[in-house]
Amino acid sequence: MNDSKELALKAARILDQKGANDIDILEVGHLTSITDYFVIANGRNIQSVRSLAEDLEEKLAEAGVEPRRKEGERESKWIVLDYAHVIVHIFHPEERKFYNIERLWQDGTNQVEFIPLGATVASGEE
Repeated sequence: MNDSKELALKAARILDQKGANDIDILEVGHLTSITDYFVIANGRNIQSVRSLAEDLEEKLAEAGVEPRRKEGERESKWIVLDYAHVIVHIFHPEERKFYNIERLWQDGTNQVEFIPLGATVASGEE
């Protein structure tokens, strides 16, 4: 997988299929040199945060993509998976609300469109 945006979208789809909530993708390459995209999501509780991270890591590994670093697995309130050009943040709902990293990184132009599974059905479109 050689395209950063493609990897960000794939990560978001995997998280969505596993039941993650409030998935956002932000293009941040013009704001920082550390990465091109942030994928931000949250689980329902500590167990689901851990499960989301494990499932994402497993599915991306099957595609030949391994994280450079992982942080936060022990507490599972904010797990970060660093895939170089894409950094995935998986939060416990309270931690996400507290840190609100979208506020820090969203500039009004860098939200990548991502439609979660079932969103079109829920809105009445087919």
